[in-house]
Amino acid sequence: MDGQEYLNQISASNRTNDQSKGKNFLTSKYFLFGAGAVIALIVIMIIGAVLSSGKSSEKDNSISLMLHVTNTVTTVDEYQQYIKSSDLRSSSSSFSGVLHNTEKDLLPYLESKYNYDAKKVSDKILAKTTSDNEALNNELFEAKINGILDRIFAHKMAYEITMIMAEESQIIKTTKNDGYRDLLNTSYSSLENLYNKFSDFSETK
Repeated sequence: MDGQEYLNQISASNRTNDQSKGKNFLTSKYFLFGAGAVIALIVIMIIGAVLSSGKSSEKDNSISLMLHVTNTVTTVDEYQQYIKSSDLRSSSSSFSGVLHNTEKDLLPYLESKYNYDAKKVSDKILAKTTSDNEALNNELFEAKINGILDRIFAHKMAYEITMIMAEESQIIKTTKNDGYRDLLNTSYSSLENLYNKFSDFSETK
């Protein structure tokens, strides 16, 4: 064996040993245990973030509902005067009445339970409810100037009813206050009765 062959053999042997060491490390129980622990921690953190993001307190949900009801009834009262269909105008008036009653019943509960003050609502809740209402008003304004208010109004009010009912349903399921639950159930039932009047509206009727 000449000198070059000897050097090549040593080099190949060293590469084999290095690869073997690498494989041994990657398959060692310490490495696998550590990797498993890191993966488990990441999964737990992700699940926790998802659960916490979808979780809101009864206080926040109630205040959000209050603002939603207040904003929506203001919009309904502003635009129903421009509605051409007498049937849709009647449904709008009924919707306004339900929202006003819900607002009237909610306010004293929130004030006594959470010291509610509309001027001291958290920026996060205020930003969301304000943004949603501005979008609604913009769509109705565009519909009005384009002569299609009745159709768009009916569609948007059906949507608002489903959203308010969803908010009420969430609180109904979690609140431990029977009086509060009854209040929300009354509002929910009234909105449920109105939903079809908006969702089934047709300008050809």
